[in-house]
Amino acid sequence: MSAQRIPSSLLRAASAPFFAPSFAPSFQPALRSLATATFLAGDRQKHGGSGTAIVLLNMGGPSTIPEVHNFLSRLFADNDLIPLGPLQKYLGPLIARRRTPKIEHQYTVIGGGSPIRRWSEYQAAETCKLLDKLHPSTAPHKPYVAFRYADPLTEEMFESLLKDGIKRAVAFTQYPQYSCSTTGSSLNELWRLARKMDPNNTIEWSVIDRWPAHSGFVDVIAKHIEDTLNTYPAEKRDDVILLFSAHSLPMSVVNRGDPYPAEVAATVHAVMSRLGFRNPYRLVWQSQVGPSPWLGAQTSATVEGYVKKGKTDMVLIPIAFTSDHIETLHELDLEIIKESKQPGIKRAESLNGDPLFIEALADIAKMHLESGEKCSRQLALRCPMCVNLRCQEQKKFFAGQKNSE
Repeated sequence: MSAQRIPSSLLRAASAPFFAPSFAPSFQPALRSLATATFLAGDRQKHGGSGTAIVLLNMGGPSTIPEVHNFLSRLFADNDLIPLGPLQKYLGPLIARRRTPKIEHQYTVIGGGSPIRRWSEYQAAETCKLLDKLHPSTAPHKPYVAFRYADPLTEEMFESLLKDGIKRAVAFTQYPQYSCSTTGSSLNELWRLARKMDPNNTIEWSVIDRWPAHSGFVDVIAKHIEDTLNTYPAEKRDDVILLFSAHSLPMSVVNRGDPYPAEVAATVHAVMSRLGFRNPYRLVWQSQVGPSPWLGAQTSATVEGYVKKGKTDMVLIPIAFTSDHIETLHELDLEIIKESKQPGIKRAESLNGDPLFIEALADIAKMHLESGEKCSRQLALRCPMCVNLRCQEQKKFFAGQKNSE
């Protein structure tokens, strides 16, 4: 994999792109499988009565300013996300050290750290409470969080699973639309640790690897948009432009066959269908950095272009994340909305701890447990131009196929 979905506020301070969710308190909680071996989700005897672990996967972010350096060091060490060639182990620490002061300042500006651990732990705990009622045959459902670059790291989560005697676990991505740079990276790490820490496969895994058009997810996004539209005068409301903003990808990644652009578009279409296509809208892409071609049109350029055309009523909608992070709190709120100096440009509230979103997560997990599937059909299908052998073996592992020698 190459460097892909990385926030511009971090990228502008680095010589290579990377992704980092972050912190601010501004918005409060307001497929049949290709598996060759299926499982009986509710078989308590099979799983030793230990219940079911629900593991939320995300990249994470530093919760405090002192954690920023370690976060960047881990991030730049990942050649799946940021390939720096044979000198990666030397260049990675150097870049992290040089960029730490500026990134620390950016996190200070948006509140002093990332809220992603707080939101993820809350989402996991509340989802499990609902699941115990909705799907008692696999209860108790136990919440875990696994981050790639910040605490709690995936390895720490795995240690907890083994200590707790877990025999059945669901890896639940918190990226609704699949990309090799996000969900794929997290699953590669989980597969690596499973081989290392559980060589006898005592834990039975399945994966919720994408959910771009789940009805509950679509409904809560639509509700947040409607809530924001209701802040405009009634006579202007239907003319407000909706800008669905997702992290961009380099065209080299798109051309390799990453499914992310199509899945983001599917989410947008589902939301607009729910809204009755009442407003004009566009899907735009944020955080492009560097001279190479990226997927566009860019969010910032789109806003500037519409303002020049006299269109100053817009709602920005973060469509590809489950909580506030540096791309909403810094890039959208500060770099685009605040700097535009246009009171008609606003942002829809992020999902965070919205009870309707928690209900959607629980329903997604319930449907997965009832299906008896290891993963979606899409997970087992590699990108047509993919040459990453880790990706190949990870997909075989989670689809229930035998790993290659």
